[in-house]
Amino acid sequence: MYEFNSEIVAVKITLTGENSVRLEPTDGPMTIEAPSPDRQYSPFHMLGSSLAYCTFSVLYSWATHADLSIDGMHIDVAWTFSEEPHRVQDLTLTFHWPSLPPARLAAAKRVAAMCTVHETLLHPPTVAIEAA
Repeated sequence: MYEFNSEIVAVKITLTGENSVRLEPTDGPMTIEAPSPDRQYSPFHMLGSSLAYCTFSVLYSWATHADLSIDGMHIDVAWTFSEEPHRVQDLTLTFHWPSLPPARLAAAKRVAAMCTVHETLLHPPTVAIEAA
């Protein structure tokens, strides 16, 4: 859930494919849904979800300050894999925001790029693996 000025906005994450997720603002608790019981929420879905949630958070904050409605907004994230080494090679984030005035689109794209997860992926941290 995202809280801004005492307003709580929950999100629903939907697994839309093996390599994709959708985030939608919703009422009620945060949920993660799959189209079937055999679809597992993988670490890659978590990665896509974290990018979507972070992007939603900065867009929602900006929209609140700019007095813009988020009606109809949802965010899709899809990814592809590289074989050597096996890893996520590309992530594509697409935000759908039908109530956004066209004149605000360029600003919304700049705001979306301010997401901390986005910046982390552009400038990856050093990862240390240790045994306790």
